[in-house]
Amino acid sequence: MASLLADRLDAARHRRFVGRIPERELFQSVLTAVELPFFVLYVFGPGGVGKTTLLREFSHIAAQAQVPATYLDGRNVDPAPDYFLNLLQQTMGLPASETLFHFLEKHSGRRVILIDTYETLAPLDGWLRDNFLPQLPGKVLVVLAGRNPPSLDWRTDLGWESIVHVLPLRNLNPEEGQSYLHKRQVPAEEHPAVLGFTHGHPLALSLVADVFAQRPGSRFQPEEAPNIIKTLLEQFVQKAPGPAHRAALEACGLVRLTTESLLSAMLNTPDAHELFEWLRNLSFIDSEPHGLFPHDMAREALAADLRWRNPDWYAQLHQRARTYYLKHLEQGDRRQQRRILFDYIFLHRDNPVVRPYFEWQESGSVFTDAMQPADGPALIAMVKKYEGQAAARLLGHWLNRQSQGVSVLRAASGQAQGFLAMVALEEITAADRELDPAVQAAWDTLRRQAPLRPGEVATYFRFWMGQDSYQAVSPVQSRIFLNMVQHYLTTPGLAYTFLPCADPDFWADIFAYADLHRLPAADFEIDGRRYGVYGHDWRVVPPTAWLSLLAEREIASGTSPTTTTAEPLLVLSQEDFARAVRDALHDFTDTTGLRSNPLLQSRLIIEQAGSESSLATRAALLKEQLQTAAATLQQSPRQAKFFRALYHTYFQPAATQEQAAEVLDLPFSTYRRHLRAGIAHVTEHLWRQELGSLEQ
Repeated sequence: MASLLADRLDAARHRRFVGRIPERELFQSVLTAVELPFFVLYVFGPGGVGKTTLLREFSHIAAQAQVPATYLDGRNVDPAPDYFLNLLQQTMGLPASETLFHFLEKHSGRRVILIDTYETLAPLDGWLRDNFLPQLPGKVLVVLAGRNPPSLDWRTDLGWESIVHVLPLRNLNPEEGQSYLHKRQVPAEEHPAVLGFTHGHPLALSLVADVFAQRPGSRFQPEEAPNIIKTLLEQFVQKAPGPAHRAALEACGLVRLTTESLLSAMLNTPDAHELFEWLRNLSFIDSEPHGLFPHDMAREALAADLRWRNPDWYAQLHQRARTYYLKHLEQGDRRQQRRILFDYIFLHRDNPVVRPYFEWQESGSVFTDAMQPADGPALIAMVKKYEGQAAARLLGHWLNRQSQGVSVLRAASGQAQGFLAMVALEEITAADRELDPAVQAAWDTLRRQAPLRPGEVATYFRFWMGQDSYQAVSPVQSRIFLNMVQHYLTTPGLAYTFLPCADPDFWADIFAYADLHRLPAADFEIDGRRYGVYGHDWRVVPPTAWLSLLAEREIASGTSPTTTTAEPLLVLSQEDFARAVRDALHDFTDTTGLRSNPLLQSRLIIEQAGSESSLATRAALLKEQLQTAAATLQQSPRQAKFFRALYHTYFQPAATQEQAAEVLDLPFSTYRRHLRAGIAHVTEHLWRQELGSLEQ
């Protein structure tokens, strides 16, 4: 039955697929080649440009060619080599007794591995390049798709350079966009307005089509707004079939992953099957093994809009999601707890207090691992570097006494990037206290203020740091804090926790938000360095009450209607880019016309002017870019005549083109030929700039 559903989904997606002919032909030619011309196809482009859709079409092409293809979404992968290999083997349906490489080696024929959302696997990039990929047989093609271009190591390694094909993905051209709208049954008379507004952005086109599907016969009348995705999504929400569907969409935008049971809980309905299926069929909603999720741009727009438009409903959805997570957190095993915990913390991702102290990455740039005996010297060296020789000796003591409390943050290579060393205070001895002034001060504080009772435990987060960043905000620090939260929620009998900081004032705001209290009596000094300590009594505010407190603070903050989402860059197709250049030249002396040119939202302009720049600033920069590109024609005597045609037509224009030809003393047909050549040169020059900024 699952197989039949998968076939139907594949067929439906293929029917709606349009364009990307060069990309499809390239993939088809590689599949049928006697020997692979390259072994890695690296697809990249911004959010919403259609990377996932293209990978699914690749999967369809492979199926038609009877080439086995395995699809893996980076969102579902904890960035650790063992986890990646195990998940890939499971996805391929391999028995636990058989290794991936042995299976691929003994089975003849071509095979494709498609890895989507590759930017979330940044910590595995080096391991994949240096360890995983070289072990694959030469008949396996790997397709990587993500938002970022290949890292410098891919592009500077002479070996990889010859066997990796880089494929930047851009918007659909006008013909492809029209074909998509036709397939989605958008009325033909609406196509020009839709294409002019979306500029071929695939996600925007799909949102428009969804709006028409919800309300057949409606007209496309976008409001004047620069943020295409936000504007279209607001229209879609307004035209949802009914209030229940709108509520389901808002709930889906709030949480990380939506399951049918979670949706039922958030909407307080015993049966959410119909609403879940409706969500599943929306073009900007995707799915993975653990649930549904909206496209990133759609999620940001949904959450920001709901938060200021209806804060009471936002708070209610937030509370119901928390209740659901807490219930399942108590029931799950450690791996499930980690996933549920991340879902819970995801609710706080946009909090203005929390945001500056976390680098929010679903998979992060490091992964948590148990300490191995070989890690000891590196961790001791790390402490010596930042806290001195005496502190390093103390870490050595605790590694001998309580190594089970040490978690190491690793890069995919296995190298330690940071660590968290926890000391169980209920297990320490008088000798331990005498040796370590930090532990002695904490023990004295406990004894005076909150003595441990039978069955209770207390944890001292004695050392925490990153290899390159110490205790500054970083992916390592963020993952350490998540490990601390997991410890709070999953440690039986936890009564108290202590957290020392080299710069306690820096963390004052976030720790106050997290209900961690400053404990001056627990401060200590080692090698002339003073450390401030924060703590929390979990008997006074237990974990469940603590989570509720954080939720109240989350809901109370940032409900201002000034909440906005970042405007995405326009990634124009080559045809649309050329048309925009021609329009910009035509409007060179028309300030109003120039300010509506789509190039003002292109990477060509935004990367120099900045995303917060005014339209006037961008328009001035665009004029400068046009003149600079045209001026390069003067470097060649043969091409200088093309510059003169541009100059007298656009930069210092004659009243008519006929008069421009007269000024240049040229037959009109010759003048027109020179002008076309000049426009083509400027367009090509700017296009190379646009692509160059993407391809590095």
